[in-house]
Amino acid sequence: MKKNIFGMDQLQLGALMKHLGQKSFRGKQLFHWLYEKRIQTFDEMTDFSKDLRSQLNDQFLISHGKVLKIQEDSEDFSKKFLFEFSDHEMVESVFMRYDHGNSLCVSSQVGCRMGCGFCASTTDGCVRNLEAGEMLDQIFLVEQTQKERISNIVIMGMGEPLDNYENVMRFIRIANEGFAIGQRKITLSTCGLIPQIKTLAGENLAINLAISLHAVFQQKREKIMPIARRYKLPELLESCDEYFRITGRRITYEYALIKGVNDQNDDIEEISRLFRGKPHHINLIGLNEVDGLPFENSLSANQFMKRLQANGINVTMRRKIGSEIDAACGQLRKKIGIR
Repeated sequence: MKKNIFGMDQLQLGALMKHLGQKSFRGKQLFHWLYEKRIQTFDEMTDFSKDLRSQLNDQFLISHGKVLKIQEDSEDFSKKFLFEFSDHEMVESVFMRYDHGNSLCVSSQVGCRMGCGFCASTTDGCVRNLEAGEMLDQIFLVEQTQKERISNIVIMGMGEPLDNYENVMRFIRIANEGFAIGQRKITLSTCGLIPQIKTLAGENLAINLAISLHAVFQQKREKIMPIARRYKLPELLESCDEYFRITGRRITYEYALIKGVNDQNDDIEEISRLFRGKPHHINLIGLNEVDGLPFENSLSANQFMKRLQANGINVTMRRKIGSEIDAACGQLRKKIGIR
């Protein structure tokens, strides 16, 4: 069976060329054609000999998934894309327009095994990891459909990125080197896998790290995020402080406001105690409610933010988008039907 070449990085392509009896620099040329030129057939590579193109055609293919469905929000014009890959598994991405450019929320797994209580992605567990090429495909197919460039990526769609570490690292480097998306315009969101956060700190990347915090009391966090039972909140915050010391990159803490769960006075006071005077950014998020799950969006978001600001906390409210398009991760895939 031919192997899909889309998703291989420069080192892999260099090794592939050496295997074919070519100089390793040919791998860099192939990288250029695949990701900068976005070719879809080997015959488009005009600086490769006919024999080399024939060899590549015999052993490899350039394969992409397909767009299965698109939903558009009539208010904010965000779009949710549902993609299908060769094994018929499906993932979602959300395309968003901002003043600073077009952003794409990218999935890293088919489903998720983290079990967060308010998330649609995780209700049926994790089917499999996405390959780097399948993550890149989300950018490739959206740009092809929209005829617009993606300038910002947030890896906070379906799945836990740090649970698919190697593929996500390869994706980030190809998106940066091949698709020319600056590392500072790439955000990786994790629910807090401490060993991987420590490894990430040594990767010499300039990406943005976001922690899905959602509660600042251990018991509350365990109730809505089972991963907190394995990685306790004090240890997570300590690993984040160490990440900042090593990288110099300020961390964003995401906090989805859930009615009656984490929007109380004691939550405000504890956030203030934990983060006052630290290099931090608290990003409050309006909850996208999911049918069948018991959590509701908080009605006190503005008051919550103002009180944190009064306590000296660097806090913003994320613009809520996609209310009409099943924008919570995993909803559209679930509605279409898991195969």
